[in-house]
Amino acid sequence: MFLRNEHGLELAGAGASRPVTPAASPFGRALVRKQDLHPLERLRIAAQRVDWVPDLGSQIGSAGWWRGLLTCVGLCAATWALSPGLRPVIGDVPAPLGGTTADEARAQAIAPLAMGADTGRRMAANDLAVPLAEAPERPQIELSATLGEGDDFRRMLERAGVGRADATAAAALVGQTGELGDIAPGTRVALVLGRRASKMVPRPLEGLRMRARFDLNVSINRGASGLAMTRQPIAIDRTPLHLQGLVGNSLYRSARAAGAPAKAVETYLKALADRLSIGRDIHAADRFDMVIERERAATGETRTGQLLYAGIDGARSRTRLVRWTLDGKEGWFDANGEVERRGQMGMPVAGRITSAFGWRMHPLLGFTKLHKGMDIGAAYGSPIYAAIDGMVSFAGRAGGYGNFVKLAHQSGLASGYGHMSRIAVRPGQRVARGQVIGYVGSTGLSTGPHLHWEVWKNGQSINPRSISFDSIQRLSGAKLAALKARVAQLLSVTPGR
Repeated sequence: MFLRNEHGLELAGAGASRPVTPAASPFGRALVRKQDLHPLERLRIAAQRVDWVPDLGSQIGSAGWWRGLLTCVGLCAATWALSPGLRPVIGDVPAPLGGTTADEARAQAIAPLAMGADTGRRMAANDLAVPLAEAPERPQIELSATLGEGDDFRRMLERAGVGRADATAAAALVGQTGELGDIAPGTRVALVLGRRASKMVPRPLEGLRMRARFDLNVSINRGASGLAMTRQPIAIDRTPLHLQGLVGNSLYRSARAAGAPAKAVETYLKALADRLSIGRDIHAADRFDMVIERERAATGETRTGQLLYAGIDGARSRTRLVRWTLDGKEGWFDANGEVERRGQMGMPVAGRITSAFGWRMHPLLGFTKLHKGMDIGAAYGSPIYAAIDGMVSFAGRAGGYGNFVKLAHQSGLASGYGHMSRIAVRPGQRVARGQVIGYVGSTGLSTGPHLHWEVWKNGQSINPRSISFDSIQRLSGAKLAALKARVAQLLSVTPGR
């Protein structure tokens, strides 16, 4: 480390030695004396020894500090004196354009659209251009609309921009092909709207194209006498879909893999469940056989319907069922002409059992008494359904039962429904299983809204949940021949096509 002492000499640390002056050195060239130097050289050397830019933050007030301050002020003054100032620099400005030349230059120049530029849009207007009071409308508009689930056809047209009168007329024309409510949701309607006389009125309907039915396209066009419809039938192949295959590990998955719709497979399993046990009687080596309604349009669309035939070929037995309508009722008949229903009575109301059949302490009378039916608690006004098919033998007020309905069934079986709030059938009326016969209430000897369900076998009260019923109906003659012809027709379809 070098330090400057008060004599202006530099020393270096502990091992520093005083520098040897040239005059004391016995070697080298002879030194030039100061008096022999040129005056300018002497001035240069003197100027080099002067520190012109000292640190103004140290030794404040000393001669060197004042010298540095004067140097700084002088430099700042010289810079200010030599600066050009803040006045604008005058340049060469071209003469402004005018007239047509200015318009053409503006149209071809690149400028922001916000400043009114015409870049890339048009050339400058001339005297032949006449400004328009308003933009003209297109002579025709082509658009499409989609019929939604539960939507109204006429309202759909009005939402698309069709006037009320044209929408009503178009809906009436399309309604000639069938019920408007039968049009499949998601049907797309292509519309053409024409020119209108004023912006205050809707555009007139010039054309409409849509698929009114699976087998029919329609188009509506405006003629001299108004809207007219043209029908365009679509060829339909109604050959059913015949599927066969091995049951394997899962009958449902195997049928779905063969191409059967999920709804048809569910119907297939329910139909077989009335004749055999799906888990016990059907094995992996058995073969399933089903025929499903199918429609194939010439335009390429395919639509499947309900299951027509359900069969299972096992090692021990063979089951063949066909959907058939007899006396207005549709059911599953055996290929030999028999229909059989098995099972228990269904619950007549959606609720929970609050009191079962048997001996109990009566909640109002206060003593033990045989409860001859079953109490099912449910919300007030809940619908009550017939447990099985039957005929209404009584409907009215019946003492402690309140509003009461009694149904007579086959084989000496009868069922009663008490404490109703309202009766929905009349005496002598035939009812089907699942038909509404009344509504839950609390009439008669009751502590709250519920259904008292009672069943009699040959006049004796029995537990409703212990009754199972078997009904077999056999066809004969022409009906049996027609059924067998139907089975042969369905099985004649080549499987897989």
